[in-house]
Amino acid sequence: MIPYGRQNINKNDIKSVIDVLKSNYLTQGPKVPLFEKKISEYCNSKFAVAVNSASSALHIACLALDLKKGDRIWTSPNSFVASANCGLYCGAKVDFVDIDPSTYNLCVDELKKKLIKAKKEKKLPKILIPVHFAGQSCNMKKIYSLSKDYGFKIIEDASHAIGGKYLKKPIGGCKYSDVTIFSFHPVKIITTAEGGVATTNDKKLLIRMQLFRTHGITRDRKLMVKNSEGDWYYQQVDLGFNYRMTELQAALGISQMRRLNKFVKKRHILKNRYDRLLKKLPIVKPYISKNIYSALHLYPIQIDIKKCKLSRLKLYNALIKKGIGVNIHYIPIHTQPYFLKMGFKHGDFPVAESYYQNSISLPLFSQMSFKIQDKIVDNLTNILL
Repeated sequence: MIPYGRQNINKNDIKSVIDVLKSNYLTQGPKVPLFEKKISEYCNSKFAVAVNSASSALHIACLALDLKKGDRIWTSPNSFVASANCGLYCGAKVDFVDIDPSTYNLCVDELKKKLIKAKKEKKLPKILIPVHFAGQSCNMKKIYSLSKDYGFKIIEDASHAIGGKYLKKPIGGCKYSDVTIFSFHPVKIITTAEGGVATTNDKKLLIRMQLFRTHGITRDRKLMVKNSEGDWYYQQVDLGFNYRMTELQAALGISQMRRLNKFVKKRHILKNRYDRLLKKLPIVKPYISKNIYSALHLYPIQIDIKKCKLSRLKLYNALIKKGIGVNIHYIPIHTQPYFLKMGFKHGDFPVAESYYQNSISLPLFSQMSFKIQDKIVDNLTNILL
């Protein structure tokens, strides 16, 4: 089976993990802060906080921004559920903004309309989480401008997007946001097996996120409420969680970072080749906006329902039968049973729902050969034509 995505592990990656296993530290050693340094240097952010998953990073970012019960958080319905669940963990009310039909990212025009209405109803969001779907940045400059007019904070969910650029600057620099989140799941651009990072330029947010990832515990005497009793002493000054990244994960991440640009470059070669080979098929190929350098986590196509003779389900099953591990990204979050119980309905966000009904993600990963890609295209062509 050809997977839709997979990790790219070499001998240096393996050696980096083995070296940690032979060292004195498996957790809370020197590798985690070094990995954080590598990330912040790459993204041009002042700080980075490494955790055990992007979901955890989203959660501590919300907590650091003081999201509480009764507050509102908005995000894209076209994402994995973690983009919304982080708000629910804090007791906030979650809502969505429909997507742009071309980029599949949160639509800025829809956002502006929703903000105007929310201001009149006194229901403005405290936090907005734009999701950089498939590795392509949202229009952050316009979103940031709206945040100044309407007073909300911004967490970029860039789980798909490390290695990408917006307006020629690395995603993660937080020029137009408070925090940016990356994921290092095995199907992402680089991997730490499981893991995530939050970048920021705000030292107060850094300190709060560091606390929340480690039980709310500190050994920093400046943060303690009374004098230390000795070098062993620590205090829990807030309610936090065990969201720490291990030394093993960080070592793998450090090794993977050396090849990040190479990985993304190969994805662009494959994307351009897909574009050329699929030109005559009854599908809609992914669109990349100007001034965007996508990390290309995914290659999502849509079936042209006016020209295509078979349904998405039949296409999906036919490709799986041929050993091609296609996938679907994403089932709109608001249509999940848990969210339907909250009062959301089918039809609430029609563009996201329409995209979902016709979309399918073709395999795309950095070590994919042209021979494998040709097999995918040949089978897709035979099924559709």
